[in-house]
Amino acid sequence: MATLDDVRRQFRTPPAEGRPMMRWWWFGPSVERPELERQLRAMAAAGLGGVEVAFVYPMGPPTARFGSDEFLKDLGFAARTARDLGLRFDLTLGSGWSYGGGHIGPEHAARGLSWDRREIGAAAYDVPVVEAWPGDEFVAAFVGEGAAPTAYEELVVSDGTIHVPAGQGPREVLIATSRLTGQNVKRAAAGAEGPVLDHYSEAAAEQHIAAVAAPLLRAAGPELVGSVFCDSVEVYDADWTPRLVEEFAARRGYALRSLLSGLLVDTAGSAQVRIDVQRTLAELYEQNFVAVFQRWAAGHGVPFRIQSYGEPGATVSSYRHADLFEGEGWGWTRLPETRWAASAAAAYGQQVVSAEVWTWVHSPSFRATPLDLQGEAHEHFLSGVNQLIGHGWPYSPSGGPGVGWIFYAAGALDDRNPWWPVARELFGSLHRLSWLLQQGTPVRTVKVYVPASDVYAAARGSVNLYRAVRDRIGEEIPRVIRESGLDFDLVDDDAVDVLEPGGLVVVPDGAIVPARTQEWLDAAEVVTDLEQLARRLPEPWVQDVGIVHRRLDDGDVYFLANTGPQARSFRFEVSSAFERWDAATGATTVVGQDVTLHPYEAVVLVPVDAEAESAAEPEVLGPVAGPWRVDFGDGPEPVELPDRWEDRRPTYSGSASYLTEVDLPEAARTFLDFGPGEVADSEEYLPSNSFHARLVPPVGAAAEVWLNDVRCGSLWAPPYRVEVTEAARAGRNTLRVVVHNTGANALAGDEHLAPLVESVTAEYGNRFALQDIEHAADFLHSGLLSPPVVLQLG
Repeated sequence: MATLDDVRRQFRTPPAEGRPMMRWWWFGPSVERPELERQLRAMAAAGLGGVEVAFVYPMGPPTARFGSDEFLKDLGFAARTARDLGLRFDLTLGSGWSYGGGHIGPEHAARGLSWDRREIGAAAYDVPVVEAWPGDEFVAAFVGEGAAPTAYEELVVSDGTIHVPAGQGPREVLIATSRLTGQNVKRAAAGAEGPVLDHYSEAAAEQHIAAVAAPLLRAAGPELVGSVFCDSVEVYDADWTPRLVEEFAARRGYALRSLLSGLLVDTAGSAQVRIDVQRTLAELYEQNFVAVFQRWAAGHGVPFRIQSYGEPGATVSSYRHADLFEGEGWGWTRLPETRWAASAAAAYGQQVVSAEVWTWVHSPSFRATPLDLQGEAHEHFLSGVNQLIGHGWPYSPSGGPGVGWIFYAAGALDDRNPWWPVARELFGSLHRLSWLLQQGTPVRTVKVYVPASDVYAAARGSVNLYRAVRDRIGEEIPRVIRESGLDFDLVDDDAVDVLEPGGLVVVPDGAIVPARTQEWLDAAEVVTDLEQLARRLPEPWVQDVGIVHRRLDDGDVYFLANTGPQARSFRFEVSSAFERWDAATGATTVVGQDVTLHPYEAVVLVPVDAEAESAAEPEVLGPVAGPWRVDFGDGPEPVELPDRWEDRRPTYSGSASYLTEVDLPEAARTFLDFGPGEVADSEEYLPSNSFHARLVPPVGAAAEVWLNDVRCGSLWAPPYRVEVTEAARAGRNTLRVVVHNTGANALAGDEHLAPLVESVTAEYGNRFALQDIEHAADFLHSGLLSPPVVLQLG
């Protein structure tokens, strides 16, 4: 636990822990050491805390194949350079996702149970066991009487023949075969191609460690690696492993083979068989994959970090076998993957919860503004995250044609963005909040039960437990909890062993609950539907505003964020007065209960026993009328405001200086206010999982304000107001507003990217497709879109 004095003292300049990191995509592998160093220096200069190296498909001729000596030497160079710059260096244990490659043979590759289902008549049959594909392994065969059997008997198999005896009439035969899924590593680098490994097999995990993970860690140097990483598990249709029958008997206490038909068809007892099979698969994933990599990493003194959700059907508690827990996905009133990870952290005492953030931010690449990044980050904070790992930074050679190399589906969040001059201020504010939210413990007064058995009972194959549970719980339960100002954790059947019973628990109506869990629930206040839940919650309080409550050793801290495009004013009646901590500057003031949050603004409020400081509103002196000139680097020219670059320079990405003079009287404090912006057109095209701030700003997308050649501050998020007091003088003042837009304009006009993708696809196969690229120019607003207004106070 931390004390309030300790946290307050460090908030202005927090320790390095909590700085945002970036996933650093190495394409090819095609890297040069001078460029590696340049990019690491750019990250350090922007206030980023480190990188998570990820090796993906080629965007040009590889300089070395994945796993080669030259490639490993480049990796070691990058790790040492990061260390010298004070950056954390994390390492993905493979190329693309999920783990696998050419070192994975049929005995270690992902498998699924495949069924051949045939209607037959009454005659006897001898059917040869057919292994149609390499790697096929016959498992069992069954026969059921009637046109729609309700029971099946296992058939005798001998000498490679299935013996079907004569029957009384129409029947159905089921033949189960263990078959390789055929899934190969997605987005693999050159030399990393091959099958995805069997995540239920310890031998498969050990094979990958020996062939890939160990050489990578040796090359980087364990002492230089912050953590080794596994991305979200996406092993599709993998619901079998060669030892499943034996493992099932040992863990569940009864034989599985004769009951396998219940995995495909509904029979007496089939629901329980499915539940027990899926539980066994979940345990095998935890013990033979997650725990194996954790033990190996721990043996080298390195934490193992994982996104433990997807397929195989990882449970919330599966995280307990790793060292560091990570999620992804925004949506503070919903149930994103971040909530899966944050709930596990709360149950198992993990202080730091990371998230892959900005995965699809304002798609496609380069459209993301600093406001987009801030807004999505706040959504992750509201979902229990306190360490951001950006998705991401594409390695791209300097001086290349067009916009350079980009990842197929993510923001390009590097120093090619014209708005990069304000990146350090953006990342600095997010660092303060991340660090703050790592202090103390979360206060979440509601628990929502994970109805895993419901999902398992309905499963007829591979399960994505997270998605199925999300759909089973529904959208309304998380929404009403969060909109009442409270927070929640998920709790599953394993977590009840470590959590104290009691409190308010939502158990979805009709859920199948194991006996051990029911004993834990008997000590709680259980509600089963939305109406019961609503009666036990406070009234909804403020639209779009979410709260995170953390308890310190001697006090409480509240993080409040406005997640919408309109300002929200409200009373926060937790205390009569608060210290208001400003994430942008680290400054603190004492305020009362009346709070205004501008669009996408967040604040930290700490209850105190003190008198609120009076907050006078500044006087409006009037707009800066001009005349204005604008300089794009080829000399100043007259301009009328608002000035939208897309109207005359549609493919220009860069900066421009707006110049004028302004007369100012003497005053205690002087501000320039550029206006609130406007709510954006709700019809803008975006994928549903792509975050964007629905606000057209008065400066697009960011600006630096200089008065009399003194930099007074930057503008990239509401309120678009900057204090210029220190630079102002009575009389004539020279004002320069340097506006930076995004790289989307250049992306829309780029003539090199499409031929590049075509060439690498022809050379290396179809490993990716640029997504949403046709929308690069949609709804862009660059330039100075509103003249500033002079405000004075005192």
